[in-house]
Amino acid sequence: MGIVPGEATILHADLDAFYASVEQRDDPRLRGCPVIVGAGVVLAASYEAKARGVRTAMGGRQAMRLCPQAIVVAPRMSAYAAASKAVFEVFTQTTPLVEGLSIDEAFLDVGGLRRISGSPPEIAARLRREVRERVGLPITVGVARTKFLAKVASGVAKPEGVLVVPPHREMAFLHPLEVERLWGVGRVTAEKLHDRGITTVGQVARLGEATLVSMLGRASGRQLHALAHNRDPRPVQIRRRRGSIGSQRALGRSPRSADAIDTVVVGLVDRVTRRMRTAGRVGRTVVLRLRFDDFSRATRSHTLPRATAHTQTILTTARGLLATAMPTIERQGLTLVGVAVGNLDDDSAVQLTLPFDSQSGDALDAALDEVRVRFGANAVTRAVLLGRDQGLWVPLLPD
Repeated sequence: MGIVPGEATILHADLDAFYASVEQRDDPRLRGCPVIVGAGVVLAASYEAKARGVRTAMGGRQAMRLCPQAIVVAPRMSAYAAASKAVFEVFTQTTPLVEGLSIDEAFLDVGGLRRISGSPPEIAARLRREVRERVGLPITVGVARTKFLAKVASGVAKPEGVLVVPPHREMAFLHPLEVERLWGVGRVTAEKLHDRGITTVGQVARLGEATLVSMLGRASGRQLHALAHNRDPRPVQIRRRRGSIGSQRALGRSPRSADAIDTVVVGLVDRVTRRMRTAGRVGRTVVLRLRFDDFSRATRSHTLPRATAHTQTILTTARGLLATAMPTIERQGLTLVGVAVGNLDDDSAVQLTLPFDSQSGDALDAALDEVRVRFGANAVTRAVLLGRDQGLWVPLLPD
């Protein structure tokens, strides 16, 4: 049998409470207990903790008030990265068409595998079983005709479930769900819809596109209208490269001096440029992202004359952007800073310019990268960063 026209062949596979599940897998004493990963801020919570209201990104004190019996563990990013790699090996052995979304979720297209692997529901059930048996982690799989609906299905099926939405049942499944299930409906958009008595996807579907555009703006209105009718033509795409590489650091609400903020930027630039060189990427546009005490945000950017992954060049540019933003920071305070480099290209595609500068620093960057690969990321660092907490590094998909 070939592909059934309109058949549900897209899987959305999403690990359940990923960081917390890895901790419970590796320490049998934590199994069945409410587990919180991270002390100051909740990075992950087991389903036992979630049942008491604990949520990701919640403050640690609030989480412990909600769940005083919770066991708090320090994050182990290297363990999570290794677990993610093992899970993605299961994905790629299931189908060559895998689109990673993050280290703990991916879309898989299994449309051409019926003869050799069975139907999509059979493949989904086997995938869940193999991740549990081979990696020791719970995973939920949604199966549908579109990426959007597959992701919604996995969200409804959590934890550790499989939910198939056949084409003839799409609207019956989708329309009773709350509007927050639609991509792009965050707190602000949900409030706008609720104020008009719109609480379900079905109510959104009954509105005309023009009405939604007038309520939410052109982009959001058109997107919600399409999704409410399950119109999502995007295919599963493999080996998509990032359009930018960045890192950010939450600072809390305590005041920080200009020197302290500069130190954070130094650490972020070091981290970003190392990732760029590891991935063989260079970029032209340096972006500084800021979040202030009132939760408003600002972005500053500068485009260089040629693409680079040279740490000092990018740091100098980021410092220039920070200097222009300092008056605003002094007035409004700063709770988060991020650095990213965009307009990326492969380093092999960049033509070298004359005259070649023997003091460019590329050789120094390469030597430092080699030391860190051989002896660890903290084997060599800048003097200004010694003894300073650089925050957690979060494992990511390959750049």
